Amino acid sequence: MPLEIVTIPCLSDNYAYLAHDAASGETALVDAPEAGPILAELAAGGWKLSHVLLTHHHWDHVDALPEILAAHPAQVIGAAADAHRLPPLDREVTEGDRFEIGGEPVEVIDVSGHTVGHLAFYLPQSKAVFTADSLMALGCGRLFEGTAEQMWNSLSKIAALPDDTTVCSGHEYTQSNARFALTIDPGNEALKTRAAEIDAARANGKPTVPSLLGLEKATNPFLRAADPAIQAHLGMAGESPVNVFAEIRGRKDRF
Repeated sequence: MPLEIVTIPCLSDNYAYLAHDAASGETALVDAPEAGPILAELAAGGWKLSHVLLTHHHWDHVDALPEILAAHPAQVIGAAADAHRLPPLDREVTEGDRFEIGGEPVEVIDVSGHTVGHLAFYLPQSKAVFTADSLMALGCGRLFEGTAEQMWNSLSKIAALPDDTTVCSGHEYTQSNARFALTIDPGNEALKTRAAEIDAARANGKPTVPSLLGLEKATNPFLRAADPAIQAHLGMAGESPVNVFAEIRGRKDRF
């Protein structure tokens, strides 16, 4: 059976996630932005944490961990490359490592770019990938530490997963991402439809995260740097996808 995944809004625009296995009772938390909403969700389900998976070191993904662990001692898992600036880890992992939650394998993917050492966690049986600030709904994270080439390679790893994979990303940035995406890919009818749906969802106070990978591949300009229509629109026909991605990321930084 796939794990039950719960999306938890935190802070002003963050998301954390719980992944729960009913049979074993094991429950994993992905990132720790804010203790109150996470502890409330655990209490509502009558769940106890068994694992905490940290994607990267930024404060809005780790700062609530001490308060959460005080109530729910759990195994903390994060990147070996980032161990020096993450909270204390019980298990350090690198790309290609696997562990289990409730008997389901979790695959570790290095998605450096936003930070160096950023991880994503892929659950193939539950058809979910936790991407935090690498691939986002209609966007990707700023390149605070890594290069455009690193981020393009990271996004390409995620894009290679099955289209029916649920992308559990770290922030509610989708509406502004959609406005930007339309400047890059103005002829994309699927994008226009999605942008209208996003506006309606946000007007009603509904989240736009998580999303489906197939939809991201059809509408997210950061995954579409090899698309001839986007390249032509940017005056970059025939350029390498890495260079086109770097141009798109630069435009988003200035948007």
